[in-house]
Amino acid sequence: MPLYIDADACPVKDEAKKVAHRYKLRVFVVSNGGIRPDPHPDVQTVVVEAGPDVADQWIADRTGPGDICVTSDIPLADRIIKSGAAAIRPDGEVFTASSIGHQLAMRDLMTDLRAADPFRQGGGKPFSKSDRSRFLDKLDALARKAVR
Repeated sequence: MPLYIDADACPVKDEAKKVAHRYKLRVFVVSNGGIRPDPHPDVQTVVVEAGPDVADQWIADRTGPGDICVTSDIPLADRIIKSGAAAIRPDGEVFTASSIGHQLAMRDLMTDLRAADPFRQGGGKPFSKSDRSRFLDKLDALARKAVR
């Protein structure tokens, strides 16, 4: 079973690969470029053409039941869940079928609010050590479940 990493701006690539190696999962690190290839034989670096959502499309076209994807992209997570795969954020939050609708709606609302106020500043909270720890714990649980 593969682990897909939506690698553009992903802060937990190394941690995800470490968990994947522990469970002998094949890893696909997918990006639009700028990622160094990993020498490990179970890690494939995939560089897709530049363009919006090209990496997301590549991942969504290949995921299926039992697969895992690390992504912050909510529409991609929705597609992943619908394919029967698992999706997890870099902060350790696991996307679920019951929560994805709410997250899509919030994403759309925030997009509309930012468009209405071009001076709106700020972003999410900074990535922390506890986020990294939670990610490792949750990804380990997903990988354990996938190999059973």
